[in-house]
This record gives sequence, C-alpha cells and structure tokens, in this order.
Amino acid sequence: MALQVSSAACFFRVFSHRNRRVHTTTVRSGVASEDFAALKSSEEEKLKLGASELKVTRLGIGAWSWGDTSYWNNFEWDDRKLKAAKAAFDTSVDCNITFFDTAEVYGSRLSLGAINSETLLGRFIKERKEKDPKLEVAVATKFAALPWRLGRQSVLNALKDSLCRLGVSSVELYQLHWPGVWGNEGYIDGLGDAVEQGLVKAVGVSNYNERRLRDAYEKLKKRGIPLASNQVNYSLIYRAPEENGVKVACDELGISLIAYSPIAQGVLTGKYSPENPPTGPRSRIYTPEFLTRLQPLLNRIREIGEGYSKTPTQVALNWLIAQENVVPIPGAKTAEQAEEFAGALGWRLANEEIYELRSLASEIRPVTGFPVENL
Repeated sequence: MALQVSSAACFFRVFSHRNRRVHTTTVRSGVASEDFAALKSSEEEKLKLGASELKVTRLGIGAWSWGDTSYWNNFEWDDRKLKAAKAAFDTSVDCNITFFDTAEVYGSRLSLGAINSETLLGRFIKERKEKDPKLEVAVATKFAALPWRLGRQSVLNALKDSLCRLGVSSVELYQLHWPGVWGNEGYIDGLGDAVEQGLVKAVGVSNYNERRLRDAYEKLKKRGIPLASNQVNYSLIYRAPEENGVKVACDELGISLIAYSPIAQGVLTGKYSPENPPTGPRSRIYTPEFLTRLQPLLNRIREIGEGYSKTPTQVALNWLIAQENVVPIPGAKTAEQAEEFAGALGWRLANEEIYELRSLASEIRPVTGFPVENL
C-alpha cells in the first residue's frame, strides 16, 4: 500500500512532537525507518466487525462531543470549536483513522445540543471528498430507543433521517443506541430490514447486557444477518464487560466490541489530578477522592509509556487494542488529540504489562457506568 504524504506527515508529528524520546537511525521522507514500518502496518491492519463483511480501522473516532452543549464543550458551541472538530476529522483521516462513530442524539435538540453531530460529520466528509474523491470513510451511527418509537418501521424512519443529515445513501454500521424496554423485538426486526434494503452494510447494538445481546444475535441469525458489534463503556478502569458476561458472549458469538470512553473521558490521559479534577458533569464521576486512588495506576501507565516513548493516552488505548476483537473509539475534539490517538497504533504492550495494568486497575473501585447497561 502506498504511503500518502499526509499520512507520513501525521506520523512524523506524532512521533517527533509528542514522543520526543523516539530514537531514529535512517529517515525516509521525514519518518524513521522503524516508525515507517509501524505506520505501514497500522495502515494495512483493519478489523472485521463480527461476522459481517465490514472492515474498520483498529481505532475509531467518537463524535459525541461534536456540536454537544449538554455534556461537553463547557455548555457552549462556537466557530472555534467547530474549526477544531473539523481539524480533528481531517487529522484523523491524515493518520489513516477512517472509522467515525456518531448518533442521532449527539448534539441534537433532544440532548440540548447546538448542532447535530451527524450533520457535522456529513459536512466534514463532503468537504474532504471535494479534495480527495477517493476517500473511503466508515460511518457508524445509532438509533435512539425513545418511548414513543414503536416497531420496526420506527428504526427505518430514523435511519433515513440520519442518512439525510449525513448526506449519504447508506452507512457502514447502524446500531441500537440502548435497549428499549418497550420495543426491542421490533427494533431488531428494523435492523434486519435496513440490511435487506441496502441502507446499511452491518448492524450492531450498544449498551446491551449479555442476555439482550444473545437474544439480538439469535433473532438476526434466523434471517441470515450477523450481529456485527456491541458498543459499550470499556476502559482500563471500567471493565464491567469483562465481569458481566458481555465480553465472553462477544468472543463466543464472534461479535466485535466497540469501546466508548476508552480513556475514561480523559481521566486516563494523566491530565487530571486530585487538585485539578475535570469540570462539568464529569466532576460528579471523577471526584478528587477517586483521582487520589487512581494515581498509582496513572504513575505506572506513565512509566510503561516512557519505555515505548508513548503517552499515557496511547498506553491506555493500546491496552484495549491488545484485547481480542476490541475497537476503541476515543472522542477527538482537536487535531492534537487525533494525532495522539494515532500513536496508539502500530505497536503492542507486552503481555506482562497488560496483566500488570489490569491487576493495578482491579484495586480501584470502578466508576459508574451507563444505567441502561443493566436493563
């Protein structure tokens, strides 16, 4: 596979600017030879989602924060944040990360947002394709299981609205955002209909517990349609999927696990401390007391990262990538964040480091997850 100039530029920035301890011998187009090989490997390596035919990059980008004013962006959205989000998208593509996850409720009026995340992602893709017509991007979005939405047709109607906002005729992955206690049977039927009508390439669920996951898998299987993925909260300090049977079920059934909040909404980056906790809604989850308990783990993550010339963020993401059939989707609000995420690809933590980090994290009382996981 030919290495694009933009990709080489991205890789050089990641390894020279953010990881200043990289040792180089020979350089090819501004990239160290050993780093060039790692980049080529990360470009060529894609993961097949479940038993579907859809392949995505081993790391994706979450677009929850794009346009949102209810949880992110300090409750405001302006041109500066818009330009930063666009730069995050472009830099991700430059770094060969082409899997983007959004949802109809991200940034929507329903969530008190400023502008719908789907609309922004569609705009970014269109503008980029004007410069690069051959660009291939894998888009994942989600159906909101709202109380007034009943039956399979509600899924198709919502999907068509999402396609309109995205400005596309189909998407690569369509997911049920959370289980609806009032209409799951019809929702699963709607996913199958979407595949058969050619509106999506693959279908998945999100925030599904083991029982609901197995039920959805069996219902789609009867129609000859694979359940490609289950998107859940999963990180080094939130490993409920390992403990509640979801990860085991995914591995058994051949369902990919898409990990949202893979760096614990920024807490695993080392940016925050007991003296400097996050602000806004996250402050209720990641309290100074919790951050105090987290420090030994963060210190060890930092030490391990120094041995690879990697940041804590890259170590935390690589830990997830090292798990079987897992695709982390950290949220990128800036180009700098997207560059850093790309540095989690093309290398792997040693097995003993993976086990050590899990062991250290096990000593910390886990944070609260999304309530619907237990429905």
